[in-house]
Amino acid sequence: MGTIFNNVSGMKQRFSSPLQNPDELDRIRKYPYEKLMQHQEEPAQQLAQKINQIVANTSSQAGMLQEIAQLLGAAFDIDCCCLVSVTGEISEEPIVANWCKPEYLDLSHPNEIFAMEPMDLPVVQCAAETLTINDISTIEHSLKAGCQQLQVPIKAVLAIPTRFAGKNNGVVSLIRSQPSDWSEEERELLKSLEASCAIAFSQVGQAQMIASQQQFVQTCAQHQSLIKQLSILSRSNLELNQMLQLVLTSTAEALQVDRGLLILLKYTDPLFRIRQKKQVPKAKATIICEWSKNSESYRSTIPDAIEETLQQSFLISDCGLCQRIFIDSGKPIIVSDITDASDIASIAPTATPLFALDKLPAMLLMPLENQGRILGFLVLQQAEPRTWQSAETNIVEMVCGQVSNSVIQSQTLRQVQMLVDERTAQLQRSLEVQAKLYEKTRQYVEQLRELNELKDEFLSNMSDRLRYPLTNMRMAIRNLRQPSIQADRQARYFDILEQECTKEINLINDLLTLQKLETHQERPQLENIDLNTRIQDLTSTFATKLSEKGINIVLELPPESLKIETELESFDRILQELLANATKYSQPDTTVYLRVNHQVIEQTDRVIIELINIGRGISEEEVTYIFDKFRRGKGRWTPGTGLGLALVKSLVQHLNGEITLASNQIEDSDFSNISFTLNLPQFSDEIKP
Repeated sequence: MGTIFNNVSGMKQRFSSPLQNPDELDRIRKYPYEKLMQHQEEPAQQLAQKINQIVANTSSQAGMLQEIAQLLGAAFDIDCCCLVSVTGEISEEPIVANWCKPEYLDLSHPNEIFAMEPMDLPVVQCAAETLTINDISTIEHSLKAGCQQLQVPIKAVLAIPTRFAGKNNGVVSLIRSQPSDWSEEERELLKSLEASCAIAFSQVGQAQMIASQQQFVQTCAQHQSLIKQLSILSRSNLELNQMLQLVLTSTAEALQVDRGLLILLKYTDPLFRIRQKKQVPKAKATIICEWSKNSESYRSTIPDAIEETLQQSFLISDCGLCQRIFIDSGKPIIVSDITDASDIASIAPTATPLFALDKLPAMLLMPLENQGRILGFLVLQQAEPRTWQSAETNIVEMVCGQVSNSVIQSQTLRQVQMLVDERTAQLQRSLEVQAKLYEKTRQYVEQLRELNELKDEFLSNMSDRLRYPLTNMRMAIRNLRQPSIQADRQARYFDILEQECTKEINLINDLLTLQKLETHQERPQLENIDLNTRIQDLTSTFATKLSEKGINIVLELPPESLKIETELESFDRILQELLANATKYSQPDTTVYLRVNHQVIEQTDRVIIELINIGRGISEEEVTYIFDKFRRGKGRWTPGTGLGLALVKSLVQHLNGEITLASNQIEDSDFSNISFTLNLPQFSDEIKP
């Protein structure tokens, strides 16, 4: 249930609120309602002004709603006034402010409200002229949320939903303890105050949103700090247990838990890996790292025995919670309060006493998993009930992944060392064996570093290529939602949407094409094409882009047009990518040469297509990987995903051809001649299936 604020006698006055003067309240209460309605416009304006003054002068959002409830209760001479904010998110709870007459403060809570069906009885009436199904649902939920703590028997309710920016943001309910027919004047007055109350609810909603965002920023900062610490630890030379202890400490402190455990398993059944899933193994669990909150309040609640669990062990068969990890195929156990979770509570009595579930009922039990094998568990516990957020479970899952890798690497290195020692003793070549192992380890580390760089570069490129079109599309959609948008601007935004969608589709199609070419070796769909005509058509589509950079393109084609039997779509895509590459990386005011000739190589007719442009030189190292996926030349900041040349190479191989790259430095220049040479079979019988 949402936050509820009830009026109490002697409520602290805030700033220069119009309710600071008790005489003012008495005057409003004593003022006959009939006289108040005689000049309806004037009281409505006065009440609206007072509500606006409360909104402007009250710093506490909860206190602001409380004062407005008190003002409305006195003005309408009712028994109770209830204000309930309406949130847009299901996870956010509403803010409730209630005001009751003093004579109802000491009454016992009635039971009528829980039996009342508001929308089926004449008890609830609405001041609004039009009422939608959403309005009915909003009023019904607001009464359930706001009236649970009231001590007033509810016999008559006049409610109105408030709207701000076209959306419901709150409900104002006037309540009487006796059956009553609300007059038309009362309805009109409440309806006239809807806008002012909507502004007040808007202020409350903004304050909630700001507080939520501040909490989110703080959580992100904690998680970022944790990731930074883990990155530093992963590069350190600490012994495994020391590193694991620091990882557990950093994680527990970042997530602000009361206790953390890191448990490793030792399997007694060597064949468990090949057995069926959802089978509980024979394994011994040992607590190798422990962290507990260093505070007096925690230590006064948790017995000392819990803090002395380090190096203690238990069998998986003796712990129902650990068994559930294997039964549920490695899914984590997430419990806000184990006493309230019926499915978990039935297993809890069989859990190991080392978890102390009676003292630490909130638990996050995450498996340490590597290639389908569970290596152990990371356990985080809380002395109070706690709702584990998805961001927290994600960060813990990431930590467990790094811990699993560290454990596997440690075990691997230990096994390698044992193997080295054994071979050294047998063959008497310890120095040679150690040198080889050292070199292998160095290469392995270098490969890991390169793979990590590739991963970072890929994620950076892909995130940019995916994010920027989506950002532009979102901007266009938001602008299209604006009222009274001009037709030309509307057409422009539709063009932006279409262009950005095309970019996303092309990127996805490139990825799918690469995957298809790598996994499915299908025979090309061949057809005869006029090579000279096709090349001229393709280069003409790039004429505008080339001219914008001052680049001239020269075609050197055979006098008699060559015929080639190939797959048209693949051939076009190869030349398009090569021409696009030349357009991107050629220096301005230079010339691009495209040469075509026929050669007989090993008694086979081949078509040789050479594309030469002037640009920055490509090193020998870059040449070795320039056709790999997601790899790009160093120091090149032109936007791209690194898929173009990889796609070219795959398509060339699909056509049973070859492609090579050469970079030759131009004398007395900082630039080079970059040459892509394409070698394709001319006839279909030269293409292998």
